[in-house]
Amino acid sequence: MDLTKEEFVVQAIKKLRDPLRSKGIHVVLSGFNAAFKKQYGEDARATTDAMVIAGKLFVRPTKGGAMIYLPEEAPTFRSIDQIANEALAKIHS
Repeated sequence: MDLTKEEFVVQAIKKLRDPLRSKGIHVVLSGFNAAFKKQYGEDARATTDAMVIAGKLFVRPTKGGAMIYLPEEAPTFRSIDQIANEALAKIHS
């Protein structure tokens, strides 16, 4: 069965991740980038960037590449302002 590029990305995330460690995959360390290039003869960046813009993928830069997640499984991050407010609340309580 031939997968579209988007289907390939989704399947890669679901099948290459280690659910005990993360719901996403590192694009280099998981072999995703190499597999995408072997399958389609091009870099995955254009496809993943388009998926991010369309809201179909979440990307977090990391050392040596990036982590990619399905949007509904992406980790949540607190802003510096949220962290500061929490610190202030603890200090003043």
